[in-house]
Amino acid sequence: MTWTPPEPMLSAPVPGPQLRPGWAAEPKWDGFRALVSVDAGRVVLRSRRGTEMLSAFPEIEAGATQLPDATALDGELVVWDTAGRLAFEQLQNRLQRRGARAARAAAEWPAHFVTGVRAGSGLVREGVIEGSQQVGNPCSRHPTTVWISPVTREFKE
Repeated sequence: MTWTPPEPMLSAPVPGPQLRPGWAAEPKWDGFRALVSVDAGRVVLRSRRGTEMLSAFPEIEAGATQLPDATALDGELVVWDTAGRLAFEQLQNRLQRRGARAARAAAEWPAHFVTGVRAGSGLVREGVIEGSQQVGNPCSRHPTTVWISPVTREFKE
């Protein structure tokens, strides 16, 4: 049987900030929506339109190899600058680099995969992914390449 990862979820406009019962909201990251999957030991990183992106972001493969087999994570690829701010322009510059150029770019401007996986899932419980409650504000020089996005289940005016 062939395993097929799910399609990435996309954000959708809503009339107001109120959350439906049982729903949660997460920040809109300034990055590329992507899906990382592991199947039979092979890591795949695809854009929301299905374009293979792993050759441009080799550091994501190193982090994703820790994931269990037959795992798919929907999330966002981001790059932080040295001040801890998102650097979308550096992320864009990484897209066309492959091979040695991609490895050099990964050392200078490492990408991170931010996912909505929640605490209590097997991935967090087993220590495979670091939770936002443990990490605080991730920065570009941290070796972890897979992060959990903070979420809220409450709307406060």
